[in-house]
Amino acid sequence: MKRTLSLIAMLMLAVGALAQNAPAGNAHPESQLLANQEGGFVNPFGNPPAQSSSSPDGKHAFAGQLDLSPIRTAAVFHNGRVKTIGTLARETVFQISGKRKYDEPSAPNEAGKSEKLKYDPVFTLLDLAIDPAYYSDKPLVAVDFLPARQAFLNAAFEDDYKAVERWTKYGRISPVMAVQLGGLIYTQNESVPAYRESIGRIDRRLGLYQNTVNNLAMVAPDSLEDKWHHLGEWGGETELGAISAKLGSAWRAQDAPAVNAAIAELAGTLPTINSAQYPTQKLKVESLYNSLGAFEWGLWLYGFAFVTLMLAFGTGRKWIITLGAVLLMGAIVMHATGFTLRCIVADRFAIQNQFESMTGLSLFAAIVGCGLMILKKQWLFGAATAGVGFLVLITATQTGVPGRDIQNEAAILNTSVLLKYHVTTVLASYGLISLGFIVSLFYLGTHYASKLRGGEGDAMLAADALGIEEGKPTGVKRTLADLHTAQMSVLQLAFWTLGVGTLLGAWWADHSWGRWWAFDPKETWALVTWIVYLIVIHVRFAGPKNPGLVTAWLSVIGFFIMLWTYFGVNLLLPGLHAYA
Repeated sequence: MKRTLSLIAMLMLAVGALAQNAPAGNAHPESQLLANQEGGFVNPFGNPPAQSSSSPDGKHAFAGQLDLSPIRTAAVFHNGRVKTIGTLARETVFQISGKRKYDEPSAPNEAGKSEKLKYDPVFTLLDLAIDPAYYSDKPLVAVDFLPARQAFLNAAFEDDYKAVERWTKYGRISPVMAVQLGGLIYTQNESVPAYRESIGRIDRRLGLYQNTVNNLAMVAPDSLEDKWHHLGEWGGETELGAISAKLGSAWRAQDAPAVNAAIAELAGTLPTINSAQYPTQKLKVESLYNSLGAFEWGLWLYGFAFVTLMLAFGTGRKWIITLGAVLLMGAIVMHATGFTLRCIVADRFAIQNQFESMTGLSLFAAIVGCGLMILKKQWLFGAATAGVGFLVLITATQTGVPGRDIQNEAAILNTSVLLKYHVTTVLASYGLISLGFIVSLFYLGTHYASKLRGGEGDAMLAADALGIEEGKPTGVKRTLADLHTAQMSVLQLAFWTLGVGTLLGAWWADHSWGRWWAFDPKETWALVTWIVYLIVIHVRFAGPKNPGLVTAWLSVIGFFIMLWTYFGVNLLLPGLHAYA
């Protein structure tokens, strides 16, 4: 055991000295927020007015009268791939405002209170192109560094503390503030890296706001080798140009019926131009992926399944266990649906960035956990599965991890088919490690709760949770023994799966980089994680007084080491796995 711990310490010390910088082609392609074209782009909706005549309440009422469904599924080429306008709208609004849907305060009512007015992202995208002046003094541009946000607001409002407080809650500043005060704030704080980075992000968001119209490459090319054409390339003398101009004029006049008619006409005309190159079916799949929200549905079904099964374990009522199992099955179906749709939209096996790998590993864990639950008839595995699914999916979807928007893959990931086997196997092992962690928490909870109750009290989990037949003993010792068996079943699978995944990674590295091993931080920490589980499956031979308790704590330690390998190494250490 001492030799193993010494080896782990040596490997950890070697990481900093042996880390390598990523070679060319090893990182994801840089996102291109704005399309570029020599000579600039013509606004297909006509030149926007210098000042907007709309009020917040009037703009919101106008938005509520529009039917945007025909244009939502229209194709647009952006950032290296064809996507729907709905996808581009969500990405654009998020890039500028930091929110998936733009919102703003209404005019104060008689009591001096304002309501939050929310807008469909497609409406916001079109409005930014047709009536950009409306947003000049609105809380549009996200400022995620709080001291920078407060510096802008203090400079803008001076002694108006209520306005500063109100705008601070928005998390955003207006484009006018960004333009007028950005240089001043930068000059005052240029020695602070966080300020420089924050103002750099503000500049990029401001550029996207000012040039949203650049991204409307909505006309299919003549051939697959040609580029998609910008909507502004069609002048007013053409049918397409006339429709676009009509849409812009009706929009600025807030003539909702005329706008709806123009939207329907535009959406109907675009697929008829070079129709052989227009990806109608794929756009429908992407629209379904966007509208279904399968991962969000999945995470809440996992959460309800976990709560239901935990309640069932405390009561032993079979109908509650059945309900929990049904919720779990529903969660897995929604989870798998979202993963499958993303694979189709991305046109690849979707495991190649942080968001995709998290949704993938939790799906693999859910399938294995559900399989163990059915095979061993132990509903405990179902609760652990639901816990893993909920925790991983809520982290992936609600915390802004990189990769939520579908992007092209890094060039290095196309060098060998071995990649998908390597990554899939490693992610499956991480899912099993997470599953084992939850089971080990059950073990630790039962163990220490029994100590507090005097040792031989009632088991925390009902017999049905562990598949114990009616009439057989179900005391604390029996419960802990079955929990230990359950955690060992999962952790042994994790050990072998991670070992195979690491070997496949070495094989793939030889194909891609020309060497099997380079003590890259990701490789080294993957080996450290594997050694922890090597200890786990051998600890029973060392003869500890309580092997179940030792295994449970090692499982907890191994889980957090896995988290460091999975997140910390990717985000904090340089290396060959820059794309991960």
